[in-house]
Amino acid sequence: MKVENEGSDEKSQEKRSKSLLMQLENEESVEKKQEKSTKIKKRKEIFVYGNYRKYYGYRLDRSMEEDPRLKVFKSEWFVDKDCLDIGCNQGLVTISIAQKFLCRSMVGIDIDKGLIEDAKGNLRNAVRRRLNRHTTPKDSISEDVNEKFLSKPQLSDVVDLNSIRFSSSPVDQDHLKRVLFHCENFIEDIHVCPEKYDTVLCLSVTKWIHLNWGDDGVLTLFAKIWRLLKPGGVLLLEPQPWSSYRRKRQVSETARSNFNDIQIHPCLFREILLDKVGFRSADILTEGLSGTVAGFDRPIIVFQK
Repeated sequence: MKVENEGSDEKSQEKRSKSLLMQLENEESVEKKQEKSTKIKKRKEIFVYGNYRKYYGYRLDRSMEEDPRLKVFKSEWFVDKDCLDIGCNQGLVTISIAQKFLCRSMVGIDIDKGLIEDAKGNLRNAVRRRLNRHTTPKDSISEDVNEKFLSKPQLSDVVDLNSIRFSSSPVDQDHLKRVLFHCENFIEDIHVCPEKYDTVLCLSVTKWIHLNWGDDGVLTLFAKIWRLLKPGGVLLLEPQPWSSYRRKRQVSETARSNFNDIQIHPCLFREILLDKVGFRSADILTEGLSGTVAGFDRPIIVFQK
């Protein structure tokens, strides 16, 4: 009789164990579903500073070999010049200019740390591509717009370009060493080294500064660029049209508030830069570019200090 009871207890305990195990599995399944749902929600990022990933993939026609803006840039603005790219995103244009025009130095800055890490990775990839060109047949390379300019960065943030031996000319060896990227809030950073750069690029950045810091932010941007430029230096400005502000004003509460208070519309930038800031000339470089997706064919204005 005692043996029968023990057998019954064992079966009962086994049932309870199975029931508990099933309960735990069900809870784990629910947790996984909730976690998956949270991940999906997190994927929908809001880029309040215009700090889009793969921005140039959206902007460029996929058949383009390079950003069409480079075709209208003059070599005299970059060759053997010290250059700054404000709001460099993933550094694709920054690196392309340094490669094409052989800048003395090129600094890319962006408010987004993740984009700066991508830019550092793109710089490493640009160095590797230069090395591979001497061993890989050109016809075997097949890439789309983002892959031509962008591959995922490696884990290391530091590019030891001095340790790389190039089989190309000394000039090729040199100029990529002179490309630097760092994370910076250009509007709020108080450290400004006067007359440091020959050329400053500010391409499709003004709208995001305007929406996040208002009119004061744009005036601060222009004044800082003026101080950073050497005498005779050049600002390449690509302002977004007012219509694009309207589409992005809901991106944050700050943007909504600033949008309603903006008095200095983009059509007034030229006048302010000439009459208030002190640039001595302004020329429209281009009204539109072939190869850019609709909405991105914006005028580029060249200001000279």
